[in-house]
Amino acid sequence: MIYYPFTLAKVADSGSKLRPLQMKKALEEWGEKEGVSVFTISGTSKERQNQFHHLLTEKKLENIRFCYVENQTIPLWLTDPKHIPQNPLIDRTIFQYLQKKNVPVGIFYRDVYWKFDELYPLKGWKKKVMQWMYRREERFYEKYGKALFLPSLEMGSHVDIEILKAALPPGGQTVTSYEKKPHQGLKGLYVGGIAHQDYGLPLLLDSLEIVQQKEVDYQLTICCREQELQSIPSETRDRLKRLSVEMVHLSGESLKKLYQEMDFALIPRYRSTYNDFAVPVKLVEYLSNLLPVVATDCSAQKSFVESGPYGIVSHDEAHSMAEAIMNMAETNEQYRKQIEEDFLDKHSWLTRAYTIAHVLGGEKHQ
Repeated sequence: MIYYPFTLAKVADSGSKLRPLQMKKALEEWGEKEGVSVFTISGTSKERQNQFHHLLTEKKLENIRFCYVENQTIPLWLTDPKHIPQNPLIDRTIFQYLQKKNVPVGIFYRDVYWKFDELYPLKGWKKKVMQWMYRREERFYEKYGKALFLPSLEMGSHVDIEILKAALPPGGQTVTSYEKKPHQGLKGLYVGGIAHQDYGLPLLLDSLEIVQQKEVDYQLTICCREQELQSIPSETRDRLKRLSVEMVHLSGESLKKLYQEMDFALIPRYRSTYNDFAVPVKLVEYLSNLLPVVATDCSAQKSFVESGPYGIVSHDEAHSMAEAIMNMAETNEQYRKQIEEDFLDKHSWLTRAYTIAHVLGGEKHQ
């Protein structure tokens, strides 16, 4: 059983919207391979109530092996339209039922940004009320959950839920292998935000400048939202032009074609308490598209990259990243081969589904 206390997105234009859909698809594939029926309860609280009672009436809740749950970045009681719960007790009703039936429940706990003052936008009494609700949600999951799935184990020390914790970073998607078209020089790609300093645009440009001074033939392409490019200071836009950075605004199939033209991708995040336990969705997307990475040594992404290895890890300063970029010119092909050999075997969405079943005892539970 999959339980999403929110409405699934029809257009998955972000990692947070994509993940529930991919996990649902992977668990359904796991069910087909294992001969197990998988059903989902999701939607508004009123819709979840109707689905739950329908399944009870149909006697489809008698032999559940396990239940996989995902939270959102707001407490589960506030996910209805305008954050006004239509039926605030339905989650407790369902979790109590599962507990009574001895069904192991695993919760994917998405984020803890609300614990960081520099990241959480609310102030004053609104902030205090919301943080109180988040703490209630933690107690709720601790009471009814068997296991907590996290984007990385490094995040575990920031989550006050005392149950079993397991890493469940984003899964990779199968991409048809393709021949690299020969081209001169080294092509690097960054896809993501540029407005916030924490994302690392200054680091990208500083390292690019150093590599250019070494007379290395290196072309940097940045793919971001057009409005974000217009929002950065004019001095930064001038610097992008001066360094001959190619700026594009692509998504979907156009972005996939761009991936095929590149040699490697970059993740230039500066280290911080938060970034140390975050696993960027773009990291997995790069690797799914057979692109080795140059990434900074934020703890969780460092572990992920080195597990292959699938690229080169640098410090979050310009000379270290410049050296990593120049090393990539010599080692790019060996990292690409490593990605092709074992990345999806270790990190596919289906592998994640089997991890969930294993942690929750889905193979044995009666």
